Amino acid sequence: MDGTIFIGGGGENYGDKQGLLLKYANRHGLVAGATGTGKTVTLQIMAESFAAQGVPVFLSDVKGDLSGLAKAGSAGFKLHEAFTSRAQKIGFDDYTYDAFPVTFWDLYGDQGHPIRTTVSEMGPLLLSRLLELTDAQEGVLNIAFRVADEQGLGLLDLKDLQALLVWVGENAKDLSLRYGNVSTASIGAIQRALLVLENQGGHKLFGEPALELSDIMRTDMDGRGRISILASDKLMGAPRLYATFLLWLLSELFEELPEVGDPDKPKLVFFFDEAHLLFDDAPKALVDKVEQVARLIRSKGVGVYFVTQNPADVPEDILGQLGNRIQHALRAFTAKDRRALKQAAETYRDNPRFSTEDAIREVGVGEAVTSFLEAKGAPGVVERTLIRPPSSQLGPIEPSERKTLIDASPIAGKYETLQDRESAYEVLTKRAADAAKEAEEAERREEEAESAAEREYRAGRRYSGSKVGRSTSRRKSSGGFGKAVTDVVIKELKGTTGKRIVRGILGSLFKGR
Repeated sequence: MDGTIFIGGGGENYGDKQGLLLKYANRHGLVAGATGTGKTVTLQIMAESFAAQGVPVFLSDVKGDLSGLAKAGSAGFKLHEAFTSRAQKIGFDDYTYDAFPVTFWDLYGDQGHPIRTTVSEMGPLLLSRLLELTDAQEGVLNIAFRVADEQGLGLLDLKDLQALLVWVGENAKDLSLRYGNVSTASIGAIQRALLVLENQGGHKLFGEPALELSDIMRTDMDGRGRISILASDKLMGAPRLYATFLLWLLSELFEELPEVGDPDKPKLVFFFDEAHLLFDDAPKALVDKVEQVARLIRSKGVGVYFVTQNPADVPEDILGQLGNRIQHALRAFTAKDRRALKQAAETYRDNPRFSTEDAIREVGVGEAVTSFLEAKGAPGVVERTLIRPPSSQLGPIEPSERKTLIDASPIAGKYETLQDRESAYEVLTKRAADAAKEAEEAERREEEAESAAEREYRAGRRYSGSKVGRSTSRRKSSGGFGKAVTDVVIKELKGTTGKRIVRGILGSLFKGR
C-alpha cells in the first residue's frame, strides 16, 4: 500500500486492506482498549510501518515488551503459524520477519542512553505540575525563575534550583515588594517537594548534556526511520514524573521545530502510552497547553498518538483532534462502563453492516474497530479490522542483546558522562563565600581598630588601669567567627547533592551591612 501505513484487513472476510494515509498521519490518533486486548502489539506494528516508510518514531515501553522491535521474528516462535495464517487471511502477501533500527533511552541510564533536560527548559509550569504545587507555591516558583533570568543564573539541575530558593528566601522581603508575596512557608514546601522528587530518582532527569531533538529524529543509511524507545517500566513507579517528562518532550518539539505545513509524511511520530496519567487531576492551565500543542504541532510535521484504555481518559477538546483511531475491545461491566462504551461508539462514522457499539464490545484479541482519515481529511467509515502480525520479535530481547545495541548506537558516549558547568549553585556558593570572607575581613579591621584605640588610651593616661572592653565573649570568639560562618554557609549550600536547606544564615549575618 503505497503512501499508507498498513494496519490490517477489514470487510466481510477481512480481505479489504485498512491503512492510515501517511499524508494524514500528522493529524494525530488514538489507540484504545481494555487491558489484554492487543494495544501493545498494535503499537508495535505501527512503529514498524512508520519506520519502514522513513518516519522516525518515539515511544515509551511501559511493559518492557517493545525492545523486540530491534530483533526479527522467528519461524521457531510458537505463534509463527498463527501469524502466517493471519497474514494470508488479510492479504498481507509480502509479510516477512524483520528487525528495525532502534535507539534505547532510559531516564535512569540503566537500560539505555541517559535522557535529560535542564530545569530552565522544563520551566515553572511543568515543574509545578511535577511537584504538585499549589497556586501560591507555583507563584513563588515563577518568581524564582524570573530572578534567575534577571541575574543570569543558569538553572541546570536540582541543586541549582535548591540554592536559588535559599537565596529567594533570604531576600524574601525585598522580592515581595517587587513581585508579590514570597512566603517562607511556600519556599519550604517547594524544597520538600524537590526532596521527594530527588528520592524518587527525578534528579537524574535534570542536567547536561541535555537531549538534542535531532537525536530522536534520525534515519538510517537505508532510509528507515529510527525508533527511539524510552524504558518506562521503572519510570512508571513515579507516574507524575513519567507524564511530565513526555509532555515536556512534546512541548520542546512544538517550540523548536519549524513550520512545514502538510508534508507528504510526518517528520516524527510520537506515541504517548498510558495517556490517562497526563490528564489525571491536571489543572486547567495544563490541559489547555496540551490542547494547544496537539492543535498546532501537526503543522510542525509531528503526529501524536495517545494510547490508553478508554477514550474517556482523554479530554473531549483533545479527543476531537484525533482523526485516526484504533479501538480495541471495551468491557462494559458497570453502568459507567456502558455509558463510556456508548460515548466511544458515537464518535465514529457509522457502517451500515454492523452496530459500532456492539463491535467495540465484541472484537477479540488482535482485532479492533478502526477509522482513518480519507480524502480531504474526512473520517472514514468505521470498520472491524483484523490487525496484521508484527515482523519483529514479539516480546523483549535479552539484556545482553540490548547492551550490544546500546554500545553500537550512533549516539553511544554522547550522553553517558554527566557535565556540571558553572550555574546558579556555583555562583551563589561563590557569593556566599565572598560575603563571608568580607565579613571576616571587616571583623579583623574592627578588632585592629579597637586594639589601636586601646593602646592610645593607655598611652594617654598617667596611671595604669583597666578599660572594660566592649564584650569579653566577642573578643574571645572574634578570631574564628568569620571563618566559621564561611564554613557553615558553604556546607549548608553544598550539602549532599543539595539535600540540606540553608535557613537564616546570610540574612541575619549581612542584613544592613
